[in-house]
Amino acid sequence: MWRRLNSLPLFFSQVRRADELKICQAFCTEIVKPVEGESYSRRNSPFVAFVLGGPGSGKGTQCLKIAETFGFKHVGAGDLLRKEMYSGSENGAMIQKLMTQGSIAPSEVTVKLIKKAIESAENCKFLIDGFPRSEENRIAYERIIGAEPNFVLFFDCPEEVMVKRVLNRNEGRVDDNEHTVKERLKVYKSITLPVVNHYAKKGKLYKIDGTGTQEEIFERVRPVFTSLRLST
Repeated sequence: MWRRLNSLPLFFSQVRRADELKICQAFCTEIVKPVEGESYSRRNSPFVAFVLGGPGSGKGTQCLKIAETFGFKHVGAGDLLRKEMYSGSENGAMIQKLMTQGSIAPSEVTVKLIKKAIESAENCKFLIDGFPRSEENRIAYERIIGAEPNFVLFFDCPEEVMVKRVLNRNEGRVDDNEHTVKERLKVYKSITLPVVNHYAKKGKLYKIDGTGTQEEIFERVRPVFTSLRLST
């Protein structure tokens, strides 16, 4: 029954009118409802949604809103890498060099950090923000974790908007400068978009228009999570 969730993003992407959305929500409430007497927390695998988009697409901000509103645990791949970078570990210096260059950390390092974050959390519903960034990342995740995501959110946003957002956010990150963000966008277009296309072909992708205010974007995201009924 739970594998039928794979078709939800494609189903939602075709909803346009309010009456269609009501029918969609009623339908999805039934197909994701656990068997009587069985909660999702007792299942072997967590419920995982990958969240993809270019730097400055707004995915991190939206993840915080989703987590607060719908009870998901927000796991930022970039945040995990930055924390590791400042931890003084063996991988820290290597990660810092790669992030400064706008490059991607080794897949195994990132996946193991994600795995550790999932296993140490009490929650069973996760938003994995900014991962996988490459086909190599995706394959490594499936190999190490032994599962695919339940679905994927993709924030689609024009390049000029993303650059402006990154340069204006002033978070003190080492990779928030014009040269680095443009390099990151090159990497994103060449190796992350194929991952987006992979999930689109599998019917697991829900594409979100990433332009507008935070509130406007969240209203485009809300129907997906409103229609999920996952016991915790």
